[in-house]
Amino acid sequence: MKSIVTAKKKLDRRFGVNLWGNTKSPLDKREYAPGQHGQRRKKPTDYGEQLIAKQKMKFYYGNVSEKQFHKYYVEAIRRSGDAAENFVGILESRLDNLVWKAKFVSTIFAARQFVNHGHILVNGKRVNIPSYMVKAGDVIEIREKSKSLAIVAAAMEAGNRDFPGYLEVDSKKLTAKYSFVPKFADIPYAAHMEPNLVIEYYSR
Repeated sequence: MKSIVTAKKKLDRRFGVNLWGNTKSPLDKREYAPGQHGQRRKKPTDYGEQLIAKQKMKFYYGNVSEKQFHKYYVEAIRRSGDAAENFVGILESRLDNLVWKAKFVSTIFAARQFVNHGHILVNGKRVNIPSYMVKAGDVIEIREKSKSLAIVAAAMEAGNRDFPGYLEVDSKKLTAKYSFVPKFADIPYAAHMEPNLVIEYYSR
């Protein structure tokens, strides 16, 4: 756990943003990248900006693998409508992301482990695949035997209980209904995200 916390702080400094809105982000103290030459930021090239945008989104969603991220891009451009909107809609529909956004656990990384270990049900059936695509109308819940786990109690006691508009969360029953697939403007990103640049990166 300590290594994940340390890695998250380094990523915040690398990208120059508080990626997950963490109150203990190192950017509260210093606003430059890690390393000896972190203070001297050069303006990136167009390619560099696209790469940074891609890396920020990959890490925001728990460091999704490159293969899976590219797969989401292919699906986003296959669908009708705006590719960038399709892309974020796909990412938000991941089960681990929705478990995190429902605040059943405190971080996206914890959510991935939580799903992996079989603590989550979707429409009453156990699902242990973090990348599982949740559909609008699906109900996510914590297994009865898992509701008393310390990781859940810690998340419940965290204080900040604002939920995105596309999740109907019952914090007592520990259930969350995925009401609709969100658009970019609906997603409560803590940092500035540019999914259009991610689409441009893969379209090169």
